[in-house]
Amino acid sequence: MRPKKMNKATVATATALPLVLAGGLLLITGCQSEKDRLSVSSGKPELTVSGAYLPQPAMADMAAAYFTVENDGGKADQLVGVTSPLSSDITMHTTEGSQMKHAAKLEVPAKGKLSLSRGGTHLMLGKLDHKPQVGEKIEFTLRFATSAPIKVKVPVESASFRPKG
Repeated sequence: MRPKKMNKATVATATALPLVLAGGLLLITGCQSEKDRLSVSSGKPELTVSGAYLPQPAMADMAAAYFTVENDGGKADQLVGVTSPLSSDITMHTTEGSQMKHAAKLEVPAKGKLSLSRGGTHLMLGKLDHKPQVGEKIEFTLRFATSAPIKVKVPVESASFRPKG
């Protein structure tokens, strides 16, 4: 018995079908891996701190500090306190218009960031142990509602320092 001849459409379908199925399988597998990866990282905050600095204060008893807390996780957290050997009196502040307001906590959004910067949200340090000098590094411990504390060594910059970016 002689094999049947296939027309061009049948040959094209027979050739393409396995490729389409394999591609679909890869797509489904890729989506599943992405879904699994997202569900693992989204269950908790994933915090990092960058861009920290403390401008050299003009007064010996008061200073301000700035930094960014980035959250790559899928769950929000809150900065609830900051401590440092430099000051026994560290408070968090927001700025609305020209009004500075005390904040008991600062939100670190999921997949977002909390930015402390001049003219905006910042730390105020009172009752300084000493007047920080340019080049010195001051240790801070950032405390969060759910994440473990983060220790940061913050460089003292000139009073006129402005971060790039």
